[in-house]
Amino acid sequence: MKFRITIEPDEDGVFVAECPALPGCISQGRTREEAIENIRDAIRGYVESLKKHGEPIPGAITEAVVEVAV
Repeated sequence: MKFRITIEPDEDGVFVAECPALPGCISQGRTREEAIENIRDAIRGYVESLKKHGEPIPGAITEAVVEVAV
């Protein structure tokens, strides 16, 4: 499965990764790559928990890019 994530540096220089489709699924890392690997593990655990409890797994996210003149 593919999930969209966001990655942002925080004020301490740590990269925070979040998966919007899975509320509360957040991780971090000292580098972007580490944050991506950590959120990947967090997503796996989240999805396994959903399966274990018979909860639905969110479907694919549809997104689009829009251009705005400013």
